[in-house]
Parts: sequence; structure tokens; C-alpha cells
Amino acid sequence: MNQQILKSLTQSQIKTEIADFKVGDGVKVHTKVREGDKERVQIFSGIVIARKGSGIAETFTVRRIAFGEGVERVFPVNSPNVIKVVVDRKSKPMKARLYYLRKRVGKSATKVKEVEE
Repeated sequence: MNQQILKSLTQSQIKTEIADFKVGDGVKVHTKVREGDKERVQIFSGIVIARKGSGIAETFTVRRIAFGEGVERVFPVNSPNVIKVVVDRKSKPMKARLYYLRKRVGKSATKVKEVEE
């Protein structure tokens, strides 16, 4: 009963136009950033290593290597601050979560099987 009420309340906040991406894909996430009274768009690009949850609570984790250090960010799929998600590279993921990329260093940290088109 409570689940149905929660679903009906959050239905209006769920985005209808979500980019079709999966774990292992290379993406560019355009996010809205507020600095004082100004707003700008910031792009975070990397590999999607996880996608969790469902409905309004669905999130995805993007990992990239910045200055030799691994950086991860978790984005809510339905957040109004996430403007759009652009897919750079399609992949053929071998697992549902790519947490093994955390242990890798250098070029192998960005290696995922890509789909030939």
C-alpha cells in the first residue's frame, strides 16, 4: 500500500527522456553547477561502472582517471541537475558492476570491451 502511494507521488518527477546507456559505456554527464548567483554546465566524462536502484532512486556511478588518480561520482538518473547524458563509446560489459577497474592502474583502468559498429 505504502509503495503504491510513494510511486504515485514520485511519478511526476521521473524523467522520460533518459539516454540509453549501460554499465561499461563511456559517457559524458552534463551537470548544472551553481556558483553564487551564476549557473553553468560542467561535464564529467568517464566509464559507467555501476547502475543501481529503480524509479526515483535510480543512480549510476561514473569513474575516470584525473591526474593519475581515480575519481568516481554517483549521479541520480532523475536529478534536475543532470541535464543530459551523452554516450561516447558503447561497450560489451562482462559483469553488472565494473568495480574491478578500481584496482587497475594506467591504461588498463580504462579498458573495456567495445562494440564494433
